[in-house]
Amino acid sequence: MAFNLKGRSLLTLKDFSKEEIEFILQISHEVKKERRSGKITQRFLGKTLAMIFEKRSTRTRSAFETAFAEEGGHPSFMSTDDIQLGAKETIEDTARVLGRMFDAIEFRGFKQETVEKLAEYSGVPVYNGLTDKFHPTQVLADLMTVQENFGSLKGLKFVYCGDGRNNMANSLMIGCSKMGMKFVIVAPKSLWPEESLVNECKSFAEVSGGNVLITDDIDEGVVGADVVYTDVWASMGEESKRAERIKLLTPYQVNDELMEKTGNRDVIFMHCLPAVRGEEVTASVIDGLHSRVWDEAENRKHTIKAIMIATLL
Repeated sequence: MAFNLKGRSLLTLKDFSKEEIEFILQISHEVKKERRSGKITQRFLGKTLAMIFEKRSTRTRSAFETAFAEEGGHPSFMSTDDIQLGAKETIEDTARVLGRMFDAIEFRGFKQETVEKLAEYSGVPVYNGLTDKFHPTQVLADLMTVQENFGSLKGLKFVYCGDGRNNMANSLMIGCSKMGMKFVIVAPKSLWPEESLVNECKSFAEVSGGNVLITDDIDEGVVGADVVYTDVWASMGEESKRAERIKLLTPYQVNDELMEKTGNRDVIFMHCLPAVRGEEVTASVIDGLHSRVWDEAENRKHTIKAIMIATLL
C-alpha cells in the first residue's frame, strides 16, 4: 500500500482518506523500528523546516525538532516574538516569504484560519501542530498507539471523557470515525461538540463502518470501552474558566471507578498531555497498568516523521 502525498499539507484529518491515514501509520511503525534498531537515515538532508509557535509546547516542539534533525534536516524554531506573523506583516506575506526559504512549515497556535492561510500562500507543505479547533498530529500518534496495543483499529470502542468540544475531542472524533471505530464522547451537554462536525463525522463513520455517539451518561458511554481518553479541562487560553470547569467536569474524572465501569480488563488509558493529576485524571490511572500515555507521547515523533516523509519526499 503506497500513496503519493508529496506536497500535501496536514491541516485536519478531514482531508485524508482512511487508506491515506493507514499509509502514514504504516510509515510510522517502520520509522519507529528504525529508531529502536539504531539505524541512521538522512532522508531530509539539505531540507529546512520553519516551526512557528504561538503557544508553548513540550511534545509537539520536541517531536518536530527531533524527527526532522534525525533525518538530517534543519528545523528552525520561531516564536511570535521572533517573527512578524500577524503583527507588522500579514499572514499571507509571511507565508510567501517562508515558502521561498523553507521546504515545509509547522504551525502551533490559536486560529485554524492562520494555518490554512499559511498552506494557501506558502506553496509548501504545512503541518498543523495544534489550533483551537484541531490537533491532527496528536491523533496520528493516538491511532498508532492503539494499533500497537490491539493490532488494528476497526471496531474498537474509543471513549473520550471530559470537555467534548475542544480540539482533541474534535480531532479524535474525525480520526476514529474515518478508521471505522466506535467513537463516544462522554461530556455534559454544555460541552458537546458542534452539531455540524458531529454530523460530518457520522458521515465518515457510515463509510468506514464505525459510529459516533455523544452522551452525558457516563455508565452508557464507557461500558465496553477498549480505550478511555481524556484531556485537560481548561485548554490554553481558557485558564479563567478553570474553576467553572472543575465544578462541571468533576463527575467525568477518569479514575479507578470509571475504568472499572468499562468492564474490560484489557482497556487502556490515554491522554495527550500535559495532564493535571487530580483533575481530569487521577495519579493511580495515569501511572497505572492500563496507562499508555508515555508510548503515546513517544509516538508523536514517529508519526510526525512519517507525515513529513510522506509529504516531502
